[in-house]
Amino acid sequence: MSSSRAELPKGVHRHIKLPDAALSDLWGSIVVDKKMKDQLLAQAVVNFTVRPKVSRSVLPLHGTILLVGLPGTGKTSLAKGLASETAKVFNKSGFALLEIDPHALGSAMMGKTQKAVSDLFSQTIAEAALAGPTIVLLDEVETLAADRSKLSLQANPVDVHRATDAVLVQLDALAETHHNLLFIATSNFPQAVDSAFTSRCDLVLEVPLPARDACAEILTACLEGLAQTYRPIGDLTGGPGFAAIVDELVGLDGRAIRKAVASALTVRKEVALDPGKLKEADLLAAAAAAKAARAIKGMSA
Repeated sequence: MSSSRAELPKGVHRHIKLPDAALSDLWGSIVVDKKMKDQLLAQAVVNFTVRPKVSRSVLPLHGTILLVGLPGTGKTSLAKGLASETAKVFNKSGFALLEIDPHALGSAMMGKTQKAVSDLFSQTIAEAALAGPTIVLLDEVETLAADRSKLSLQANPVDVHRATDAVLVQLDALAETHHNLLFIATSNFPQAVDSAFTSRCDLVLEVPLPARDACAEILTACLEGLAQTYRPIGDLTGGPGFAAIVDELVGLDGRAIRKAVASALTVRKEVALDPGKLKEADLLAAAAAAKAARAIKGMSA
């Protein structure tokens, strides 16, 4: 259950009570190595079991996890799902997720961004933690904690530098005073995240592009999902050309694979009118087109 946007403090996109079935579904939909999910969940659990009981002079835990990787690999979905799965482990109510909108904190007025960031952490997030165990999603964290060593004071307002300072100060303060608080940050551009922020993370984990087996699993899940509405599509998962389609998908992220399946429905007008007529050749053509588009994008980057 989430609160209305009109009721939320500045910088908060959603406030969700945990566990949440939709978020747990996200966790299940992201295909990554099981060991990675196990490590993520264990790190989140340790935050609520060990961190409140052990001095930071022994274990310098900040209560922060950072997920990095290419766009489309499922970092944000993993982060949201992790929040729900963590709450399920403790099997009690009271957990909440705050999704932060970093872009809502920016201001053209000198000093305003720094103050907005400080208020968000020291007031809004701190108050939420007082109400119960709280998990905070910092999506696109480079927006809040930009690498100060790569910023020019001439090209970037001093406010950007101060905002990063504010984030670091508040993370330290909250780590000392609120042990039932966990930050999960994501970034498509880890090189743009300030090293002082990264050093405060208890775990930095790269979410990779799916391997071949994962590509096959994602494709199968898409086709089986479509088959619930268009039954003939289910036969494609065991077809003779399935392996070739998977081979063509290797190198794409999970989102791109799902979009390629959607594009396959548009390859022929007959399929658009009746998706049950989808053929292996349609999927193969869509996969090749997606791979070609990714190559062009990579050349222009």
